[in-house]
Amino acid sequence: MYCGMENFGNPSDHSVHVPVLFDEVLEAFRPLFGEPAVICDATFGGGGHTCGLLDMLPEAKVVGLDQDPDAASRAHSVKSRYHERFEFVSTNFEHIAEVDTLKEGADGVLFDLGVSSFQFDEGARGFSFRDDAPLDMRMDTRVGRSAAEFLETADEAELVEAIRDFGEERQWRKVVLAIQQARGSERLQRTRSFAELIEACIGTPPRYRKGQRVNKIHPATLTFQGVRIAVNREISVMERAIPDAFEILKSGGVLAVISFHSLEDRFIKRVFRRFAGRPEHRNDSRLQGDRPVRAEMINTKAIQPSKEEIQSNPRSRSARLRILRRL
Repeated sequence: MYCGMENFGNPSDHSVHVPVLFDEVLEAFRPLFGEPAVICDATFGGGGHTCGLLDMLPEAKVVGLDQDPDAASRAHSVKSRYHERFEFVSTNFEHIAEVDTLKEGADGVLFDLGVSSFQFDEGARGFSFRDDAPLDMRMDTRVGRSAAEFLETADEAELVEAIRDFGEERQWRKVVLAIQQARGSERLQRTRSFAELIEACIGTPPRYRKGQRVNKIHPATLTFQGVRIAVNREISVMERAIPDAFEILKSGGVLAVISFHSLEDRFIKRVFRRFAGRPEHRNDSRLQGDRPVRAEMINTKAIQPSKEEIQSNPRSRSARLRILRRL
């Protein structure tokens, strides 16, 4: 069993961290076996994927990146086991091209986008309305506006982008208006009061009943998602980091990206097709000579978790893995 899985507890316990698409990720990097490869785990989290890669590839070194201040303490145990084969850098992966060890190139890069289970399950971080806590949502609590500050100060265009575009909430007009009207009332300061505000605003879906697992989607879920994405600049950071990661890949290097949101997966699909010299979308009518082929797509369709993985880890149900190899 890989180190990354040793301390995660029972996979059926949703409060523990389970690396998503664990076996599929390892398979993507298996061709590097026996080589002194340098791999970047751009979203270290709890180190599950990192340890799996280090165990599978005994000659490899993994550079783990994470902007979460708490990730540094989790990295200590990995460092104590793998020593010089592991390096941790406390930084946002948008700075991947600036990491000294990676400036000479990487043989592989992995992104596991979105919020980690560690962040989500720590109530005080404010990512979930399961616990009543200050509405923060920052992956790096040292910089930027908290979610509460964002909701109190964002202009209407920013709110619309967060709720309608990032959250994909159909009743976004009602939500935006409710947020604007709640400013200064303390209702935007804590997770529970904000969730109650959204629920009162858009109502409870017919299939959702409190205390029942008829429909797991709480009426505030999409809004929380959209605000989180906005607060952490997740889309713009990803749009910068993915192309930068490709550029630092050596010939034959592997780029693997796990996404959980349609906006993320849509961008990754298009940029992967661009690097592979394929039409980026249905209206891309450029001639083949105008589309340089710099990579090959290992999987033309996104890899999704198995039914067994979804059953043991419901949070994996929206995960999509795409893999690219640089030529």
